[in-house]
Amino acid sequence: MDCRPLGRTGVQVSPLCLGAMMFGPWGTDDRADAIRIIHRALDAGINVVDTADVYSAGVSEEIVGEALQGRRDDVVLATKFALPMDDDVNHRGGSRRWIMREVENSLRRLRTDHLDLYQVHRPSADIDVEETLGALTDLVRQGKVRYLGSSSYSGSQIVEAQWAARERHLERFVTEQPPYSILVRGIEEDVLATTQRHGMGTLTYSPLSGGWLSGRYRKDAPSAPASSRRPSARFDMSAPANQRKLDVVEDLAQLAESAGMSLIELSIAFVINHPGVTAAIVGPRTMEQLESYLPAADITLTDDVLDRIDEIVAPGVTLNPDDNSYGDRELQPASRRR
Repeated sequence: MDCRPLGRTGVQVSPLCLGAMMFGPWGTDDRADAIRIIHRALDAGINVVDTADVYSAGVSEEIVGEALQGRRDDVVLATKFALPMDDDVNHRGGSRRWIMREVENSLRRLRTDHLDLYQVHRPSADIDVEETLGALTDLVRQGKVRYLGSSSYSGSQIVEAQWAARERHLERFVTEQPPYSILVRGIEEDVLATTQRHGMGTLTYSPLSGGWLSGRYRKDAPSAPASSRRPSARFDMSAPANQRKLDVVEDLAQLAESAGMSLIELSIAFVINHPGVTAAIVGPRTMEQLESYLPAADITLTDDVLDRIDEIVAPGVTLNPDDNSYGDRELQPASRRR
């Protein structure tokens, strides 16, 4: 795969990033199979692996750490923190107390002495960004972390973090990890322009929109997935927004067929063809899924295909607001004047 610059870091990364969320009880609990998938991805040219402490309560990190033994130096290794690890109210968030503890846990599980990219999994509205950046800056200076990143930050939160880093002489976030797919195009309005303006790399997640663009959910098979981790509003097939998504998937499947590719290939290629996107995070559960993702790295969509996609789903539009995972706190009842 042809590599791309990760923002202005000088690091080169593949257009596909291997997401490890499905390695462990959340997806496949067969460790040997998960390791084979990781090795196949690396052999295919993927050089970025992204995981998180919360994925299967640390098991994902353990599997990745085992798989990378002997290959660690060839990989840009990324993980995340901030989501709750258990019921303890202090085992989460972006406080110095938690960051300093949890980074050691991630390093141990990943069997490494440093992380190439350490990302805040979600912003904490009740924690000063200076608190988080201050602790992360110390980790960089200690050599335990090379670069810092954010995930699911709104445009204004990205700008605030960049401003705080500059004003306080702290390390800045050099990457952002937002959701992005043909069905979830909200970041085109602001986030992508903001990351480009600040010279950040953008590693987008869920290019298949939680399986909607894999061909799994079609009009002739409208049953919801049996997974307690998926918000029900995103997969309630009786909801008008999801009915609209079913219509869109049919149109996109026809477009993909006419363009001589699969719906999966079209969907992933759409993401990585955007000039503001560095890489798309793909999270296979099986080897078959990984193999279906790989061809997208070499596909360049024509203007005609891109124009047709824009006709099906307009730029900047997220068809179902429940698919958003960031930037909507201001619209919640508790934040409104009534």
